[in-house]
Amino acid sequence: MKLTCLSQGNGYYCPPTHILQLCGFRLLLECPIDLSSLAVFSPIPSAGAANLDASSGLLRALPWLKTVPGLHLWDPSLIDAVLVSSPSAMLGLPFLTRNAKFCGKIYATEVVARIGQLLMEDLLSMHAEFLQFYGADVKPASPEWMKWVELEKLSPVLKQVVLGEDGEELGAWMPLYSAADIKECMQKIQPLKYGEETCFNGSIIMKAYSSGLDIGSCNWTINSPKISITYLSSSLFMPACWKGFDYHSLLGNDLVLFSDLSSLSSTASTCAETREIRNNNMIVENDPSLCSASALSKDEIPHQLFGTDETSDEIEKISFICSCIIDSLEGGGSVLIPISRLGTVLLLLEQISESLESFNLKVPIFMISPTAEETLAFVNTVPEWLSKQRQQKLFSGEALFNHVELKKVNRLHVFPSIYSSELLMMWQEPCIIFSPHWSLRLGPVVPLLRRWHADPKSLLILEQGVNVEVALLPFRPVAIKVLQSSFLSGIMMHKVEPLLEILHPKLVLYPEDLRIQYPLKENSSWSYLYYSENVQLRVPSFVEDVKACLETNLAFQLRPRRLTQQNIAIARLKGRIFLSKGKYFLAASRIPMEFSNKQLLYWGSIEPTCLLLALQDRGLVGTIHWNKDAANGVYTIQITNPEKAVIETSATMTTISCEDENTATLIYEALGTVCDGI
Repeated sequence: MKLTCLSQGNGYYCPPTHILQLCGFRLLLECPIDLSSLAVFSPIPSAGAANLDASSGLLRALPWLKTVPGLHLWDPSLIDAVLVSSPSAMLGLPFLTRNAKFCGKIYATEVVARIGQLLMEDLLSMHAEFLQFYGADVKPASPEWMKWVELEKLSPVLKQVVLGEDGEELGAWMPLYSAADIKECMQKIQPLKYGEETCFNGSIIMKAYSSGLDIGSCNWTINSPKISITYLSSSLFMPACWKGFDYHSLLGNDLVLFSDLSSLSSTASTCAETREIRNNNMIVENDPSLCSASALSKDEIPHQLFGTDETSDEIEKISFICSCIIDSLEGGGSVLIPISRLGTVLLLLEQISESLESFNLKVPIFMISPTAEETLAFVNTVPEWLSKQRQQKLFSGEALFNHVELKKVNRLHVFPSIYSSELLMMWQEPCIIFSPHWSLRLGPVVPLLRRWHADPKSLLILEQGVNVEVALLPFRPVAIKVLQSSFLSGIMMHKVEPLLEILHPKLVLYPEDLRIQYPLKENSSWSYLYYSENVQLRVPSFVEDVKACLETNLAFQLRPRRLTQQNIAIARLKGRIFLSKGKYFLAASRIPMEFSNKQLLYWGSIEPTCLLLALQDRGLVGTIHWNKDAANGVYTIQITNPEKAVIETSATMTTISCEDENTATLIYEALGTVCDGI
């Protein structure tokens, strides 16, 4: 087995990517795109032929997207299968599947596949809107901004985004795929139910179990005849309202591939932080009513992993966000929330609506996205991926989430476009708007920020990790308040060791960068191997021998013989071996085996006196000569009549030297009477 880390990722929206070589096949683990790279483009191209927006220093061109660095260097025909763990981890798939050389299979849970498709369509819709207003590039295959003369004009920060540290990432940029590309991609995905087993090419068994990161997100078990693997992606033990981390299904595997690198990215932190950028005198309040949002209890998760720190931090952040929203609304300002995490959006929507009701504020909530209506409808159809509390709502006839009731009472309004005539007819300020995109470069957030960027009463809520200064460059001067919040994106580092103690693998593949920042105990009961970006890591095999199952029809053909020196029976067979569902099988040969009394194989130690007597019974006269190592059974039998022959033994083998064919046959028969064999 070999592992190559192509990218350590960039937080929740761009998870790490690996190539796993197993059983002669190459598995691509995740296929995201780096949407944070959209920050180099100007969302409001101005007139003129220049490629650089002088007012902001950003590229004035149709945005391209950046795939995983290094993936474009791999021949697509060499990728046999793709495993996807979250919706954001599949946004780069159409770039791969539209290549005629790619003929592999793609595996994802049903929920990830559907939500991922909606995210792709949303991204495509925002690009189409950009084209509608600003037009396409004259030379889409080779845009002017990719020339070195233009790239040299960029600031150092933006140049690094485009080129990478070594200038090798320019080839990772691609124009966005089409609707036909998305359709073709979805046709190649094999959607899996929760815990459903699938077999790739008869040799690799894969199953998906909840990681707790978001609705439908999963970890994978990958089993082959010689190794069982847990692919541990970014995970949460106690999410708010969806299914939590399923550790039971990951127990007992030989190897853990630890790929939760959220603590390396700027979008996650070991200590949760929520901060208000432009007005630091706001008070953080802890609302006890939010405690009901916790999805897991102490009985559902091991005590080593259970802790109130994650839950209380999330409660505190949501409470703080709600208090900031109320303050802005009461001051006459509007609120813009460009967050794309589905689970987080649903939770925020519930808590915000409750806060509005508590303060008796009649403020409309708008959700603007071409896929919003379909997404909200879909999450009510996947109860198996939700917490027990949410599932109980289904059994009692209630909606799984409160957006259904909010729409009924006209407190939530969903529109496909900001330019929808229905939206314009009922527009009212102040208001709360959920809308893509968090990069502030595409979608409805662009015209909304143009409207509110100079309003100090309004509020923009972003996730931590977004470079606020770069994101707001096109909208200067900026007076709008900006609130950044870090939502949990993975396992907190102090819980990694307790988790591994529960899973108890033989070997852990661990990122080198995390070892440097968060050293692990060296006296653990498991071993570590450390991987780095673009360095192939060889992993030793755990099983030297191959175990095979015997088919019934072949078992009936066997004629076992009990050995005299050992308490076992052994038989000779003729069959064929094949691999099916990750196991080796022995089946009967198409040509039946002909049995005879002739033995083909002998083994075991030979007592020299017994052998000499057997030789004498066949008319062969000889003597025994003991060597210096007689204690170890080393001797020589010299046969002098009727023909000369020598039988020599050593610690590991017996050699027979004879020129006469008849004498050799008699010696062979004598050996057969004193040796075990078949």
